[in-house]
Amino acid sequence: MDTAIVIGGGQCGLGTAFTLRNHGFRPVVLEAGAETVGSWPRYYDSLVLFTPARLSALAGMPFPGEPSRLLTRDEVVAYLRDYASRLDCEIRTGTRVTSVVADREGYVVTTGSGERLHAPVVVAATGNFDNPHRPEIPGLAGYSGRVVHSAEYRSPEPFAGRRVVVVGAASSAVQIAHELSGRADVTLASRKPIKFSRTPFKGGEPHLKLVEAAFRLSVGELLLPDSAYTAVIDEDGAHRAAFDGGKPDRREMFTAADGTELRWPDGRREHVDAVLLATGYRPALDYLRPLGALDRRGVPRQRHGLSTVHPGLAFMGLRGLRTPLSAGLHGVGPDATHIARRLRRWIATTEPAWRRRPAA
Repeated sequence: MDTAIVIGGGQCGLGTAFTLRNHGFRPVVLEAGAETVGSWPRYYDSLVLFTPARLSALAGMPFPGEPSRLLTRDEVVAYLRDYASRLDCEIRTGTRVTSVVADREGYVVTTGSGERLHAPVVVAATGNFDNPHRPEIPGLAGYSGRVVHSAEYRSPEPFAGRRVVVVGAASSAVQIAHELSGRADVTLASRKPIKFSRTPFKGGEPHLKLVEAAFRLSVGELLLPDSAYTAVIDEDGAHRAAFDGGKPDRREMFTAADGTELRWPDGRREHVDAVLLATGYRPALDYLRPLGALDRRGVPRQRHGLSTVHPGLAFMGLRGLRTPLSAGLHGVGPDATHIARRLRRWIATTEPAWRRRPAA
């Protein structure tokens, strides 16, 4: 079997390893953390997925229980632990990859301990949670209060009784602001209004199958405006009702800061204890920079999850790789199947250096 090194042991790494195994590869999963549950234990405590359990399962193992229910963070963590325990492949935890370079045998993957592993195929499945996006916000210059990213947020208790401004307009910003408003005085600040949407994953089995097929079309980001990713799923209307009631309230972005005071577009100034940035993430792929596989922004040079500059290199778990679901748990299966087939075809139709033998 041809070795395939999978970097990252979260949902994408595990699901990809399963699929690669079924396509004739010998996957080796390298996970920097102590266990193969990805970033899920570090998400905020109240996180609930907006897709039903049946669409969120990885290949070969459905979620237990009612298939139409929405999953909690801790249910996903338990599921990933169970999934990893059943995988028939080598998994190394506590193994952080520091660089990937090309050689005549394919790729050399170097770990933090200095170990070097060789393989013709490498799949980068480290997602983006380890690279929180902290944009330059002109109005925040000069602010001396506490600034945290949503990656650090777990629960509202540390903010109880405080004045908090949440920056962002997507699901995490709205969910966190709503939750915080029960314990703190909260404003959500954003450049664009919030777009609320009911989940499309309702309406019975025929409707569910139609929506599932549509969301798994291989369109990547070509046909998808930002609003397709920033719409806030609000099935029971609770988020919209909370904002309509002013708790939390939503405002245009603040314009300036002086110490712990923020200034709003209407001229108001007020003390703010903390600013929480729910501003998303960027690909966590620094280990690929020596290879030249990323553009100047750190974004992979790829098409549908396959590198356009390095054959045998693939990507998983990033927004818009192939479908609207590529960055989520629910997008792992289709994307993993696509790259596994293409990588197997590439192996079968080329004569890589590691297979050549000198003439007798």
